[in-house]
Amino acid sequence: MIEELKQRESEQNCIRVGLIGAGAMGTGIVWQVTRTPGMEIAFIGDINRAAAEKALKLSGADSSKVVISDDPVTLLESDDAVDIDVLVEASNTIGAAARYCFAAIRRKVHVVLMNAEVDLALGMLLQHEADKAGVIVTSDAGDQHGVLKTMIEEIQLWGFDIVQAGNIKGFLKRTATADSLRVEAEKRNLSVIQCCAYTDGTKLNIEMACIANSVGLTPVKPGMEGPLADDVREVLDLFDLKSYGKQGRVDYILGAEPGGGVYVIGYCDDPVQADYMEYYKMGHGPYFLFYRPYHLCHVETPRAIAEAVIRNHAVLKPDAGRLTDVYAYAKRDVKAGEEIDHGIGGDLFYGLIEICEEADAAGKVPIALLEADEGLRAKVIADLPKDTPLTKDDIALPDTYLVKRFKELEQLIHGSS
Repeated sequence: MIEELKQRESEQNCIRVGLIGAGAMGTGIVWQVTRTPGMEIAFIGDINRAAAEKALKLSGADSSKVVISDDPVTLLESDDAVDIDVLVEASNTIGAAARYCFAAIRRKVHVVLMNAEVDLALGMLLQHEADKAGVIVTSDAGDQHGVLKTMIEEIQLWGFDIVQAGNIKGFLKRTATADSLRVEAEKRNLSVIQCCAYTDGTKLNIEMACIANSVGLTPVKPGMEGPLADDVREVLDLFDLKSYGKQGRVDYILGAEPGGGVYVIGYCDDPVQADYMEYYKMGHGPYFLFYRPYHLCHVETPRAIAEAVIRNHAVLKPDAGRLTDVYAYAKRDVKAGEEIDHGIGGDLFYGLIEICEEADAAGKVPIALLEADEGLRAKVIADLPKDTPLTKDDIALPDTYLVKRFKELEQLIHGSS
């Protein structure tokens, strides 16, 4: 890959990258792309123009060659739109992000999603439209689910069955609120909504749903098990792996070292391989732990960009369909009449991964659909006790762009089933 990129650089045929979302991750992506051979930033879009300008300045890129926009969708849809090969979506939105992605696809531009929320909510619909347009839509290479997919492909190549794909989470508090996290968010240069989604576990569940929908894994129960651990090497003893049967699972461990990494449990009961694995100090088997003690987010984004443009390949896409989703549960007693400012990362709900067939049959509501969009907010219409799932009977959802697109997705799924 690096040789192809160097060749592009020498031929002055660099991959032209557009970015939407100049927050902490977006700023890092601009910086990284600027330093990757064979790539250049062509435009940066953010509704906060100052944030886009700051990201460009920090990157050191030639500002005369980069378009800045605080109205990305208009730019993407205009006849004289800036010429790009790939769009990286890194905003903290779902409805607006969907607009950007569909606009890019219509222009036959590849899309890299450093936005797990829109990836999960509408990934299948985005993929459907991308296939028709002949372009790639892919998850980012540096998010946990992207890293896990790369690991899984390699482990399967080695001849192991995938038993569990796992995340290593440092801290979890389901009842976290934005106000309680303002200082922490500032420290980490994150929005309080993002910080809250990380802390209450919703982001974790979304990431694991993305990998589940790519390779056909499922949670053992809503929200997964998530046992406490001191070290990742304890995982083989913390889960009842035999009870999984042939169904691979997604899960996580809490508080383990090395923090921030991911792991995969593979299975091989062949005695020849077992001898080799023991020689390699990988244990006796038949369950084997493979882990990566880091995922580097923006640092790894250029690989997803290059895979899409040069190899016409997605790091991760929902090949298993809408197998799982993340559904809303009350953080506290919620009263009828309360409006929802934010679903993901908000003060009223946290999200748990569940198998769609079961959750949809029970009328549960995907947490992504609670996003306020176009100035419209969902409203709770029935009292909801703490830690109970939100159902369609409990909520009035406005007919937003996001909700309309989700209905299209449901039609696509049911029409193909």
